[in-house]
Amino acid sequence: MNGIVVIDKPSGKTSHDVVKEVKKILEIKKAGHTGTLDPLATGVLPVCINEGTKLAQFFATGTKDYRATMLLGVTTDTLDSDGKIVTQRQINVDQAEIEEEVTKWIGTIKQTPPRYSALKFKGKPLYKWARQGVNIAAKPRHVEILSITIEDIKLPFVTFNVSCSKGTYIRSLCSDIGESLGCGACLTGLRRTRNGEFYDQSAIALEVIAQEEKKHALVRCIIPLVDTLMDFTSIAIDETLANKIKSGHQPTAENMNTHQFPFLDAGAMVKFATNNSLIAIGKVLYSHDEINTLRNTQPAVKIMRVFNH
Repeated sequence: MNGIVVIDKPSGKTSHDVVKEVKKILEIKKAGHTGTLDPLATGVLPVCINEGTKLAQFFATGTKDYRATMLLGVTTDTLDSDGKIVTQRQINVDQAEIEEEVTKWIGTIKQTPPRYSALKFKGKPLYKWARQGVNIAAKPRHVEILSITIEDIKLPFVTFNVSCSKGTYIRSLCSDIGESLGCGACLTGLRRTRNGEFYDQSAIALEVIAQEEKKHALVRCIIPLVDTLMDFTSIAIDETLANKIKSGHQPTAENMNTHQFPFLDAGAMVKFATNNSLIAIGKVLYSHDEINTLRNTQPAVKIMRVFNH
């Protein structure tokens, strides 16, 4: 049992709670999620199962989409409505000013992660330091806001949709927008509608399924490893080469020249598959034209992960 199952995380549970539940239902020992969602948040949480855990690093860079609701005029210590209120201020902005301000945050921005977050310092999440009264100032970092569109304004609440890069904290985005507007703000609702190639339309909500049906429902929704990472070029190989790769072989120029992928550049990621099974993930070391000039025995791809089915 290997693959990815996309869970629709309910509010009130941690991402770790969801993984623990999936492991218990499927009676497996190995599972992990890609991209933490705060307890307040709902939506897309891909859970990697058994050999699927080897894919987690490759999903981390995908674009993420959210629907968020922020409360203007209130700030909290956690930057969301689960925290303690720090300030309450009057709202002296209208709809037009809010719409204009929100668009200013599109592009590459510098963002400071919240004190209460899963980001680690000396091996321990920042939220654990914060709960102990230790204020660790996380370093600001650059993230990209690809788009923001306002869905609804009913002051003091503003609901918007945002598409962003990995590492973006929507809590911090709400807080920064609120400060720029002069009244402060905190996040009150968040739903992740997309995590890379996974969307909420295909996510399974375990809490609405009867206990005796959950295992069958999860098994039915498992996405095979070979059907993930759709942006990676898939290379069909025979059992002989598959066994060599599993034994440590790095695909050579001769191996690659049996396929024609003129669009591949150095650094491109590829999937090696046989009989509908994912064998390995590799990084191409040379462009297609350069591979044609190499000796047959010269390695042309660096294998990053090998999968055992």
